[in-house]
Formats: sequence, structure tokens, C-alpha cells
Amino acid sequence: MPDVQISHRTEYAYQRPVGLMPHRLMLRPQDSHDLRLHEATLTVDPPAARMRWAHDVFGNSICHLEWDENLRTPYLRIVSELALTHYPAGTSLRREALDPLAELYPFSYAADEIPDLARLTERQLPDPERQVDAWARRFAAREGGVHTLGLLEEMTRAIKAEFTYVGREAEGTQAPAETLSMGSGTCRDFAVLMMEAARSLGFAARFITGYLYEEPDAPNQGAGATHAWCGVYLPGAGWVEYDPTNGIIAGQNLIRVGVTRTPAQAMPVAGGFVGDPSDPLPLTVEVQARAVPAPHGTPGGQSN
Repeated sequence: MPDVQISHRTEYAYQRPVGLMPHRLMLRPQDSHDLRLHEATLTVDPPAARMRWAHDVFGNSICHLEWDENLRTPYLRIVSELALTHYPAGTSLRREALDPLAELYPFSYAADEIPDLARLTERQLPDPERQVDAWARRFAAREGGVHTLGLLEEMTRAIKAEFTYVGREAEGTQAPAETLSMGSGTCRDFAVLMMEAARSLGFAARFITGYLYEEPDAPNQGAGATHAWCGVYLPGAGWVEYDPTNGIIAGQNLIRVGVTRTPAQAMPVAGGFVGDPSDPLPLTVEVQARAVPAPHGTPGGQSN
């Protein structure tokens, strides 16, 4: 039950003053049984003329920003600061959490859940040579049945063990087949590989964006930036989070901010500018996410 502090600064700079088009921010996590949000501060410079909050099609908290048309600025700075308490399932997720009918793979989702899960069970990216299918089947082809949780845990840890993590500033993700052939990728690439592999086996999977917080005895890949992992829906247990970049099971050290069907729907900051294409200077993004000692005698408090 760690208390966590997060600071996320995004700064755009321009050679000449530019106008700012509407921006869309996905930076605020949802208060839930596993995450209690105490404070959320959003600072925008230059200040937006209009700010409104909404929930997107997935229920994520989205902030929309608009500036006056005559504004011209040489920079845009967006700073999100969060204080929260995290209650990860972590190692407490046991086989008994599953519906008994889902303990062994393969299983079928309940008839009343299939319509809601259908789009999340569909493959989203091409796999013309069936490379992802073949890679996924290695975890499901066992004599005497395969335990569902064991299958997904093995897949998570195989990605961490067999692939090399590389940072990449460019937006977007590699196709899963490309990740397989290269043997390397970013956290986004590994999340998409696991999602598509799980979907090829009939699981419902979704993309998750958020933060990986640091603890002194738990160094992980992807800290110091926004992070990406995936969730798989398991009857009885619900949405279980898997971070294949670090081999993390059931959300340990992970702060979920947004959940979507595809990575393209999960941009933390998205928007544009009015100016010359040559105006943008290198983008600066700084993320600090760390567990901090809770105030003495304070069990977590209430969310705002």
C-alpha cells in the first residue's frame, strides 16, 4: 500500500511564436479500489482560455484545452502532479480468484460478457505469416491442460527474458511481427505483442498507459517516462494487469491512467500548433514517479 508522488512535465518549444490548436490530455487516473487519488494538480503555461473535463468512450478522464486564436507563444508547458495511494493486487492474485470454469485454458467467456468484450478479443494488427499465432501457441500447447494464470504469467516473463528493451522517442508502435523478428522494442511494443498474442488465443486484452513508480529495491525498465503495459480479462478475477517489459504481474508498481483498445487511443498529450513546420524544437518530457513514506499514522485518507 505505498503512497506515490508523480510529476509529469511536457514542454514544447518553437523557434518562432506559434498559435496553439486544441489539446487533449490523458493524465489523471481514475479513483478506484486499487488507487486512491488524494491530489491532482494540472498547470498549463500559457494558460488555456477554456478547459473542460470529460470521460472518453472507455471511461478515461480527459482534459480538453483551447486557447484564443490570437495567442502566439514560443512554448507550451504542461505539468501534471499527482499524490495517491496504490493498492496493487500483486502476489495476492491466486488461482482461486478465477471463476472455476476459467482456471484451465481454453475456456469461454460468459454469454452476457461476450458482446462487451468482442472488440477486445479481435486482432488489431496484421500477422500475414502467422508469426504471432505461432509464438503464442507455445504457451498453450501443453499435455494435460494449461492453467490460465500460468499461461499468461509465462508469456509475460518470456517477453522480459527473450527481448531487449530499447528506448525510442518516436511515436507509434512496431507491429508485433516486427518485434518478434527484431527481438527488441519499447514498452509499447511489448504491450502490443502480448495483447495480440493473448487475443490470438481468444483472450480479451486492452492497452494501458500510465506510470511505473520506483522503489529503492525494485529497479525497472521504463521508469522516468510514461509507461505502457496491458490488461487481460479473466472471469472472476476481472481485468488483470501484465507488464511484459518488467515481468510484473497484477499491477505491482504500476499506476494506471488510461485504458484503450489500441495504443493510438492512449496519447498522454495530443494537439497541434499553427505555424511553420520547421518551428518545433525538440520536445522535452520529464516524469518522476516514486513511492514515498506515508505520514505517520495516516492510512491513506480520502480522495478528492
